[in-house]
Amino acid sequence: MIHAENVTMHFQTASMKEPFVALDHLSCSIPSGCIYGLVGANGSGKSTLMRLISGVYRQKSGSITIDGEEIWENPAAKARVVYIPDELYFLPQSNLHKMAQFYRSVYPSFSMERFEQLVKSFGLDKHASLNAFSKGMKRQAATILGLSTMAEYLLFDETFDGLDPVMRRLVKKMIYNDILERGTTAIITSHSLRELEDTCDQLALLHRGGIVFESDVERLKTSLYKAQVAFDTPFTKEKFEGLDLLSYDQLGSVATMILRGDREENERMLRALDPILCEFLPLNLEEVFIYETEALGYKFEEEATGGDRK
Repeated sequence: MIHAENVTMHFQTASMKEPFVALDHLSCSIPSGCIYGLVGANGSGKSTLMRLISGVYRQKSGSITIDGEEIWENPAAKARVVYIPDELYFLPQSNLHKMAQFYRSVYPSFSMERFEQLVKSFGLDKHASLNAFSKGMKRQAATILGLSTMAEYLLFDETFDGLDPVMRRLVKKMIYNDILERGTTAIITSHSLRELEDTCDQLALLHRGGIVFESDVERLKTSLYKAQVAFDTPFTKEKFEGLDLLSYDQLGSVATMILRGDREENERMLRALDPILCEFLPLNLEEVFIYETEALGYKFEEEATGGDRK
């Protein structure tokens, strides 16, 4: 398990009057054997948190541990984690084979057999110069190297960026296989909830350096729903007193509501009002996040969830 407790991280250069606070007293627990998604806008702290977990940065205050062990300056703990950053780096004039040798010198658990299998699956030339690779091919190369370390904790920062749909599906399959076969833990960041909705077991939304919302995906998907009702006589919002309404809109004789609570009980209460129309509609994960976070008093720009609110 990865555990972060009251983690604060800030940066400051000579030209800055005030430090930039990347993480502000952030706390979270990431259970082993799951796919944990971090979503948020640019500057929300996703990459900073990943670098702290992997031991690239040291937090200014608070603690981050893996199975109870501090990560900073702990080679044994770092060997259990592999971080695939958004901004990829390869040794100058290297190819995949040379990079595999480099990774093998750093990670005692690196598997050349796994490496060869993955190179074949992705269809890359391990002897070709990485400088000649496209953005998507470089992302595939980094993924191959990361998975070949056989690390217990896999950190993917915007790992699907630049991949075509076929390669995205293949990368997801490889991550799933590692979770199922080796019990690894994967942490994936993205700007888009749509990208993570069908991939992750748990999701956390970062905003201004803190986690403002965290939930199991399946529970989150069923926690809210939309109801549309219509009546043949005039009515107002007060007609629905007793229902847990997160949002209410009315256009003429039709009301659209976002409800929370037991669906069967809410439907029974609505139908008892004798509407001429009563139907329930599911919400996608993006809509659920928006309504839940607004209920907590947060307002986000469109980029925070990767799309418009309809």
